[in-house]
This record gives sequence, C-alpha cells and structure tokens, in this order.
Amino acid sequence: MPLISPGTVQNNYDLVIAGTGFGSMFLLHGYLKRFPRARILLVEWGAYRDHAWQIENQRNSDLDAAQLYVGQRGEKPWYFTIGFGGGTNCWWGQTPRLGPNDFRLKSKYGVGEDWPLTYEELEPYYLAAENIMLVAGPDDLTQRYPRSGPYPQPPHNLSAVDKVMKAAMPDHHFSVPCARLRIPVGNRGACCDSVRCNLCPTEAKFTALNTFGPLIDLPNVHLLPNARVLAVDMAGGTAKGLRYSSEGRERVVGGDLVAVGCNAIHTPFILMRSGLKHPILGKYLHEKSVMQFEVLLQGLDNFDGGIPASGFNTLWMDGEHRREGGAALVYFLNNYNVYGLRTEWGRWRQTLPLEVMIEDLPLETNMVVDEGGDMPVVRHPSRSSYNKRGADRVVEKLPDLLAPLPVERIIRHEDIPTYAHIQGTCRMGSDPASSIVDADLLHHKVRNLLVLGTAVWPNSGTANPSLTAAALALRCAARIGG
Repeated sequence: MPLISPGTVQNNYDLVIAGTGFGSMFLLHGYLKRFPRARILLVEWGAYRDHAWQIENQRNSDLDAAQLYVGQRGEKPWYFTIGFGGGTNCWWGQTPRLGPNDFRLKSKYGVGEDWPLTYEELEPYYLAAENIMLVAGPDDLTQRYPRSGPYPQPPHNLSAVDKVMKAAMPDHHFSVPCARLRIPVGNRGACCDSVRCNLCPTEAKFTALNTFGPLIDLPNVHLLPNARVLAVDMAGGTAKGLRYSSEGRERVVGGDLVAVGCNAIHTPFILMRSGLKHPILGKYLHEKSVMQFEVLLQGLDNFDGGIPASGFNTLWMDGEHRREGGAALVYFLNNYNVYGLRTEWGRWRQTLPLEVMIEDLPLETNMVVDEGGDMPVVRHPSRSSYNKRGADRVVEKLPDLLAPLPVERIIRHEDIPTYAHIQGTCRMGSDPASSIVDADLLHHKVRNLLVLGTAVWPNSGTANPSLTAAALALRCAARIGG
C-alpha cells in the first residue's frame, strides 16, 4: 500500500481528494473505472488504522470527534470518524434508499426543497453501490424503492416479531437491507449479530478497508495520512489543488480536478477558508431525529432475527401526511442490549425495542461558521416544527402500527441525541443563488471543484444517508467531462 509522506507528494495530480469516507472512496472507484491511469492523491486528516488495530484498540480512530469542532452549550452533539475510511468504519451498514418522493418533496408536498435530480436518474448508481458493498436485501422492497436489478445477497432472517408484522403488512414491512453479508465472500465473513457493528469482528460489514484496498494498492494512487486539509488552493476562480498541514508545516499539492469529501461540518469550513463565499454556505445543517420505544409483548418472543435491526416498516415513509409533518421510518431491533431482557420468569424475550427516524426540514439558523479559530463552530439551536409534528404523529399512531402484535405496553424512552447522519451545509440545487453545487456535485462557480458526501443534502428524508452518498459519488464520476 503506497502510503506516502509529505516529502514524496508529487507536485500535481489529475485528481486530489480531501477525505476518504463514502463520497471520496466511491468517487475514486468510479473515476478509476473511467481513467485507470489517472494519478490520484487522497489527503486524510486521520491515520491509516487497519481492522486489526481497530479491534485491538476498540475504537475506529485516534481522534476524538468532540475535540474537532466547537459546539454550543446545551445543543445536540455530533459524531463522525476521522481516519482512513471515515464513516465506513463506524457505520452499522443499514442501506435503505431514499424514496422517489424524497427527491421531489417541495413539488409533491409543498414543503422543503427538491433535489436537482430524480430517483430514476440515481437508481442505476444505487444498484451499482449496492453491488460494490454486497448489500443483503429483500427483492420485494421494490414496492417501496423501484429497482432495476436484484440485491447481490439474500436478505437476513426476520425475527418472529417481524414475521407477524410482515404477514399483516406485506407491502410495508421488510427485512432491513444492509451491507453486512448473509453469505461470506472472500475476506468478509457472515454477520455474527454480535451488535458490535462499528468494530465488526467478522468483517461482514462493508468498509473502505476490506473492499477498496486494491484501489489504494495501485501505483498511481497515493494516500497521504495524518494531513489535515485546510483549504482549496484557488487562483483566478479555478481550483488549483489543496492546502494542507502535515508534520507541523503548511503545504500545497496541485490537482487538475479537486474534490472535498469531508463531513458536513468540515467541508463547509474548508470552503470558507478557501475564500468561497456564499449566503447559504454552512447553513441548513440538519440530522433526522431518532425516537426510542420499548414495546412489552404478551406471549411473543423476540431476538431471533439475523441482524441487530432485523426489520423495518415503511408505512409512514411517504404520504400526504408529509405536508404537515416529517415522515418516519420504524426500525424493529433484534438487540436485547438496548433495554435488556424482561425480568418476569419465562418472559425474558417478550420485548421489542424500536427506533423511529423522523424527517426534519433544514433550518437556516442551524449552521457551521468560521469564527477565526482552528475548528469550525457549530450552531444548532433547534429542530423544525415540522419535525416535531412528525414525532407527535408517531406517538399518536404507533399503537395502530403495532396492532398486529400482542402489545402489553409501549414505553417511550429519551430520543437518541445524535445518529451520525450529518447533512446539509453545502446543499445541491439547480439555482446557484440558493445552492452550492449542481446535480453532478460540481461547484456552481468553480467548475473543477467537486463537493462530496452528505453535505450536499437539500432535505433529510428518513433513510440512513451512506448508500445515497455512495451512489451520488458514482454518478458524479460517471458524468465528469460529460
């Protein structure tokens, strides 16, 4: 693996990329398919830590996310991973797609913003990303997310609870599609359902380490770890490369094409430090809210499914209710570590943990700002009233959703403070006055600058964002120069 030091960095590359998370690595994959001899440099703030190191040290990175931004007292925290592979290390592998109407929220329901591309335009790249990750999923999910091909792996087993829900709601209850293998392939084993997904012991979960290693081994691809990107090097309205800090010195590397693929907190900060001013740059930071419930059951045992979140329900994922409040996606957990087993004799497994993701509308007041210090400052004083109305609807309607089950009692627990789904701040759109990048992830004014990852989200939807970030990067690579 050609890990390089600052002293061996070439003066200029065909493509230089800041960050090594989902957007960056899938762009690398797609770009090399088209330009296999291109000279490419990946600049990574964190270290290169392999799977063995992560298991031995029981963490994904040397760096603590809480120290890498300045939060406001009393506001929600944010979590991300800085190190080779970025979020591919810490994620849990859930890979639902955004739904067709997530891309046309404003034109369909009169709220939020539309994406500058359609589900149909992104669908081939969703399929390609799923095939690269070897996603295990149910082919009948095409009822909710139209598909042009089957999942590469069969779905994981449903729990007994999921089977009751599936029988009652066949068009809305499904095995969770996930990038954890059902059938071993190569160096990746099958999911062991250990609920240690951020440190997957069997390598069942897709990561940059276990899938894109051959790309990093290519002689024309260089990886520079322990180098923090500070800014895009600009001249005459053109991106010329990246400015970065390594070994106590600031340096510059040239690139004909420049991509910034850091998270939605650090990407806008890098653009701000590059002198790229825009009224909305850094604004509309958002993340879905996640509600938690514990459902006590009468005579029905749980926790016999195949993976930690064995089933999910799409009944509230879309519909006219989105005109008034956020959509919701309900995960049925196969994980007794959440609240523990019941204490009554013989009823230990008669309980069901739920996590419900609630759509939020991005607010201009939630933002990343540059106050002159070394780290970005994050301000997130509140979620939208749209999100709250969506959450209120979940509380009201949950007994109806769970009617097929022998429910004894529903207990609401505290919401999860952060789910590591950081979105917005460099939103995509067709109008340069109200967006930073276009549908191809190209900066509206700097046409050789790409912005990757979840920073470009115009709205949140309900789905976990990693698969969409990967699909967008593959589409971006396919359209470069087109």
